Amino acid sequence: RNTVMSTDGSSTMAIRISSALLVVLVLLAACGPEPEHQEAVVKKPDLAALADDEVQFAILDYAHAKMAGRYDQEAAILATMPAGVRALYVVSGVEDEVNNGGFNQYYWNSTRKFADDAVAAFEYFSAHEHAELMQEANRIHAAEQAEIAKFKAQGTLQAFSDSYKVSKLGPLDER
Repeated sequence: RNTVMSTDGSSTMAIRISSALLVVLVLLAACGPEPEHQEAVVKKPDLAALADDEVQFAILDYAHAKMAGRYDQEAAILATMPAGVRALYVVSGVEDEVNNGGFNQYYWNSTRKFADDAVAAFEYFSAHEHAELMQEANRIHAAEQAEIAKFKAQGTLQAFSDSYKVSKLGPLDER
């Protein structure tokens, strides 16, 4: 046990602290809060060691780990990653949203911010028909954006559901 002497105004107190507790307190003080601007240190996956059907998910896990919950900086963080990782991340966002709720859902949610990048991302993988479909979806969305914005401004699940009745994106979902 160690004794730490502390002065409190005019009186002095002796506090007995165990060595283990002292070590923990010193380590906690040394660590301090993590700076918000610090980039997450993430180990790149060993893709050669993975089965083919695991590669896509390992790359996406890597990208999400690099985000470290900082999705408000998603575009900036994504821009620092290799082209293939960026393309897969963007294409996966389209695939996830469209398979779940169609193009209308894709443009409703935050993933829409990568809509223009998605065309190039599909091209990166030589998925030319998908790139053309994405271009068409982008054109339709641009044409109806003001109308859909009225529903979005309501901020309700019902408004989201009602937006499907107005959107012309539906037929693209089946292609």
